[in-house]
Amino acid sequence: MSRILLIAVTALLVTGCTSRETPTTATSGGPAASAAQNQSAGPGCARSKTGYPQVDLKGAMVGFSQSEKEANPFRTAETQSIKDEAAKRGVDLLYTNAQSDLNKQISDIKSLIDRGAKLLIVAPLNSDGLQPAFDAAKAKQVPVVTIDRKVTSQPCTDYLTFIGSNFVKQGERAAQQMIKATGGTGKVAILLGASGNNVTVDRTKGFKDGIAGTPGLTVVAEQTGEFDRSKGQAVMEQLIQSNPDITAVYAENDEMGVGAVTALKAAGKQPGKDVKVVSIDGTRNAVQLIADGSYTAVVESNPRFGPLAFDTLEKFGKGDEIPQNIVISDDEYDTTNAAQKLGNAY
Repeated sequence: MSRILLIAVTALLVTGCTSRETPTTATSGGPAASAAQNQSAGPGCARSKTGYPQVDLKGAMVGFSQSEKEANPFRTAETQSIKDEAAKRGVDLLYTNAQSDLNKQISDIKSLIDRGAKLLIVAPLNSDGLQPAFDAAKAKQVPVVTIDRKVTSQPCTDYLTFIGSNFVKQGERAAQQMIKATGGTGKVAILLGASGNNVTVDRTKGFKDGIAGTPGLTVVAEQTGEFDRSKGQAVMEQLIQSNPDITAVYAENDEMGVGAVTALKAAGKQPGKDVKVVSIDGTRNAVQLIADGSYTAVVESNPRFGPLAFDTLEKFGKGDEIPQNIVISDDEYDTTNAAQKLGNAY
């Protein structure tokens, strides 16, 4: 009996990491990601260029490789959007989660191919390091669409296309919100995202470039919070100790921003008032804090890639040319609209 129980538990653990998804009644909520109207010109990608076979999306087996556990609201909404759209289109979805382990994501992608996936959607953990997985997909002629984080491999060669935000522009928009909220004067702390991916690099560049023409705004500290709420809180606590006169915080995602608010309140400060807080994502927690007066602004980064990702795979499968980069349109939340737009947050 104990041996049977052990086998059952082992099987449950395995399916928890790599599973075939059945239709779900849950929804990812809010508007889906849509391509921005002004896309940069450049070469497209089509089956005629890659030599990949035609694949009918309906009834096809599609693999989705998620990079991080769904403890982060962005990942939760992203995964749910893929699952919802797969169910809507009658796609047989295989799902894996790398749990923030690059080597596991490489193994996950190879496993999806071995299990029969004919198309792949990949949310990369890092910008570098997935080439072995892309090589495995290319060898089996399995098209790969990447979402959210951009990789350094070659589009239309190693993978088809990238679908995601313009992260430099997000940083620039956050800078404009900060300038508006502070009147162009203040001491800013930056909570950096995780290292090793273009999101952190681009959001930092965009913000710093955005405030460069505002000499009254000075970055007095910057430290990584790894895109994590608890780490963002811990870093903010340290920065308050070393820089007690901080008047503004730019967090490169909402989770770190929410953690910073907790730290600021514990230090007797009033986030949203005497310390302005601007971040990027669009999570319900952060947008609610804006509505409550404890947060300043959020630049959206829409994680609901499902419809656009499957549309792109469908077009490619039919032989249509698709762009090598598909930049999505992101919204913005501030004190003038947060309460009204709360239903769009995730």
